[in-house]
Amino acid sequence: MAGEVVMTNVSDRVATLTFNRPDKLNALSPELITQSIEALSRWGRDPAVGAIVVTGAGRAFCAGDDLREFASQATGEAATRAYVERIQDVTRAIVLGDTPVIAAVRGWAAGGGLEWTINCDFAIAADGTRFFFPELALGLFVTGGVTDMLPRLVGLRRARELIMLGEKFDAAQAYAWGLLSRVVADDALEAAACDIACRVAALPAARVTDLKRILAGRHGGGLRAAMAAETEATVRGFLDPDTARRVAAFP
Repeated sequence: MAGEVVMTNVSDRVATLTFNRPDKLNALSPELITQSIEALSRWGRDPAVGAIVVTGAGRAFCAGDDLREFASQATGEAATRAYVERIQDVTRAIVLGDTPVIAAVRGWAAGGGLEWTINCDFAIAADGTRFFFPELALGLFVTGGVTDMLPRLVGLRRARELIMLGEKFDAAQAYAWGLLSRVVADDALEAAACDIACRVAALPAARVTDLKRILAGRHGGGLRAAMAAETEATVRGFLDPDTARRVAAFP
């Protein structure tokens, strides 16, 4: 697929999706959103793909909504709702999909770009990366499930402050708050993301899928439901012939 999203061929069971509007800091457009959904959905169904790396071309990961397109996005409730639901479909593909997604973030990750960073199973950032939520100051609102996910990561008070005040913060602060898995030098970003992706892709795919589903709460809420889902996943693991092979090969 060419255009506003570039799909890199699978290597070592890892696929790479690159937002490709570098002159716009990879700001959202209908094409970028649609192509991202298509890529994530396609790879999520591909048994040859064990992990997906998401990154951005140029000086940004993703700068959020393209404000120069605001007029075309606010033509009426039906059209606006459809556009926002497509943005949410990217989050659904990342969080509710069966394949782990690793964000490799540099430059700016603002608005939707920050939200998608939070959505990913792992997030690796270059040390010069900057983040913020501009939505409320513009009269808009956050998406990406962050009203649920962000408080669980950083606490309710800090989540409220980050979203309401929209203050910019750097990668070191994001890591300290638990928003990132790692912070690395800029020239080490791709290698660090690929290292995690390759390690994840080498794991038994069915067990990784089980874990993603349980952590995403797809079994329903509460401790009892989580434990019931764990039991079913563990039983499947014990009975999987691949598990027997891995146990036999364990040092």
